Amino acid sequence: MRVLGKLRLFVTSLSLLYILIPILVTIPASFTEESYPSFPPKGFSLEWYVKLLDRPEFISAFLTSVKFGLLTAFFSVVLGTLAAIALAKYELPGKSYLISFLTAPLTVPQIVLGVALLIYLTPVALAGTSTGLLIAHVTICVPYVMRFVLTGLSGFDYTLERAGMILGANPLQVFWRITMPLIRPAILSGALFSFLTSFDNVTVSLFMVSTGMRTLPIELFSHMQDAYDPLVASVSSVVIFISVIIILILEKIHGVGRLFGSTQ
Repeated sequence: MRVLGKLRLFVTSLSLLYILIPILVTIPASFTEESYPSFPPKGFSLEWYVKLLDRPEFISAFLTSVKFGLLTAFFSVVLGTLAAIALAKYELPGKSYLISFLTAPLTVPQIVLGVALLIYLTPVALAGTSTGLLIAHVTICVPYVMRFVLTGLSGFDYTLERAGMILGANPLQVFWRITMPLIRPAILSGALFSFLTSFDNVTVSLFMVSTGMRTLPIELFSHMQDAYDPLVASVSSVVIFISVIIILILEKIHGVGRLFGSTQ
């Protein structure tokens, strides 16, 4: 048993190292003094972070990513929360099939989803527009919010709602004063995860952006096609830092592992 335990620890450590290697290489490479990314870095310099601030296209792309991340989080939370409450609270016909249908974007490869959205949105003149990109990101993120909220509702005591209604509260008051406070951590976690998913998305965004509208990952992808310098590592490090902060907040609020928890 002790040998088996050590083997599990070794395999787990190896797996974590394999996952973290890109981060452990990218961040130090952003501080190099050379004109190309190198690991281990040659010297230590903040030059590439200073140059990043002098590149208006990256600043604009960052602000665009933040804007779409916030809008995506808002609409995903509204739609995902309403859908999760309906699925958890009511016995709908074909409920299990409906859940599978609404969470289907989680199982479809994003490149396939991007092509499908492009085909669907082009005839209605939404491809390459802000609205089209927002629809694409919301389509990706709503299932995640549903999973968070369904998990938050898994142990919900509906007698609290009935007690509130008996005491004279209307349905809106019951939701706002009883249901909402109890599932607030799940909703907030869904919002943060939606923001992160939208902010980091490349695959689907490639099909939706235009030359006049670029998100930060798309701008980084475009820059790498023309040049390979430590600026790439510095932008990547900023994205990694934002992602890690949001994941730590998610873990503190709700627990990332509960995203795919039981909904029963």
